[in-house]
Amino acid sequence: MSTGKIVLALDGMGGDHAPDVVVNGADIARERYPGTSFLLFGDEARLKALVDKRKGLAQVLEIVPAEDAVLAGDKPSYALRRRRKSSMWLAVEAAAQGRADTIVSAGNTGALLAISMFAMRMLDGADRPALASFMPTARGESVMLDLGANLECDADNLAQFAVMGSVFAQILLGLDKPKVGLLNVGSEELKGHEEVRQAAAWLRRENSPVSFHGFVEGNDIGAGVADVVVTDGFTGNIALKSIEGTAKLYTQFVRDAFRTSTLAKLGYLFASGAWSKLRMRVDPRRYNGGVFLGLNGVCVKSHGGTDALGFAYAIGVSVDLVRYDYKSKLVEGLARLREITSATETPAAPLQATGGTA
Repeated sequence: MSTGKIVLALDGMGGDHAPDVVVNGADIARERYPGTSFLLFGDEARLKALVDKRKGLAQVLEIVPAEDAVLAGDKPSYALRRRRKSSMWLAVEAAAQGRADTIVSAGNTGALLAISMFAMRMLDGADRPALASFMPTARGESVMLDLGANLECDADNLAQFAVMGSVFAQILLGLDKPKVGLLNVGSEELKGHEEVRQAAAWLRRENSPVSFHGFVEGNDIGAGVADVVVTDGFTGNIALKSIEGTAKLYTQFVRDAFRTSTLAKLGYLFASGAWSKLRMRVDPRRYNGGVFLGLNGVCVKSHGGTDALGFAYAIGVSVDLVRYDYKSKLVEGLARLREITSATETPAAPLQATGGTA
């Protein structure tokens, strides 16, 4: 574990409510994580006015002027070519060059990924970055990746994501040997397409760098059957948005139900303590902070619409990844995976019976 001072580069102009949320989030984080300091990139005049309102924040924060900002509608290619003087670009560059240990941004996801890949490059043994985050389950929390960085993945990508997710879960969830599952249309070994079955064959091998649970289905995600759920970005993003949409739907159903009568409203008042605990348990701000795993650096993506508390949680994810030496652990795991995949390949099971369960 690293015990030295941690410097965070913050994209001060990224996000729906920047720069207020970024500055206020940094102020919350400095109290939660003593010994951290910040490089805050963006419009100097606007940032200074906000920082000066927070007693003590200026002592641990340096404002770095940036004359431009990446916009929500910018295409990644445009941001990569034309936004080199933006707060996002300069913040990523600071982390890539070692002036900061990590970068946190609530800005344009595609632009952040493109700029980070260009500036930081990939770790040895990682072909592509995967966007990972964690979510509540019936058993606690679990990690899921990829959530949209890669729409198509081969067996090598999926196996690498499994290692990335395992290391992420060890650090963020404090698990010694997190159970890793591959998302599939069924739990049987013959189910799914060839890439998923080949990745599973590698991960099942002796000396695998992960504790492989096997295949998991969509309904296993919320049940917490696996600590880490691995899939391609196309499927992962759809699964995540489906979970979020279902949660909002049921929240609306509950609200509507308690408005149906005076007795229902009284019932809500009597159960207010329980509802408060439930809201805290599923508060999306507690799970804010997606990470582009596999980069040769730590890059955390905050939700663009979060508030100050949510941004502070994203900073916390960043601090933990640096403090508990995520990069070196991931390099070690990827090296072990290469030893397995470079050996004589285990043929994947014949492509048959690929339908899902009812």
